[in-house]
Amino acid sequence: QVQLVDSGGGLVQAGGSLRLSCAASGRIFTISSMAWYRQAPGEQRELVARLTRDGTTNYADSVKGRFTISGDMTKNTLYLNSLKPEDTAIYYCNAFAAQGSYWGQGTQVTVSS
Repeated sequence: QVQLVDSGGGLVQAGGSLRLSCAASGRIFTISSMAWYRQAPGEQRELVARLTRDGTTNYADSVKGRFTISGDMTKNTLYLNSLKPEDTAIYYCNAFAAQGSYWGQGTQVTVSS
């Protein structure tokens, strides 16, 4: 089993920045990648950014150049810069491991215009 605790959301004005953190515990050695997803009201959950064990990163087109994911398979941070109102959502940390996929509890990000 893997446990995830995500944190760091909040309310920010458009153009502002936030930092989200995700800490993993348990069978960390089984994790091959960690990612952030987000879900806005009435929308499907979507991938925002992913970090693999070898350090490879990839991003959704909508956040490229504004968001950055860094860290490792024990803890990662998602830096959200130049935030837009459409970035408003609940952000969830995800860990993909050999035995399955795990989720954090989610943290709310609200961007006001």
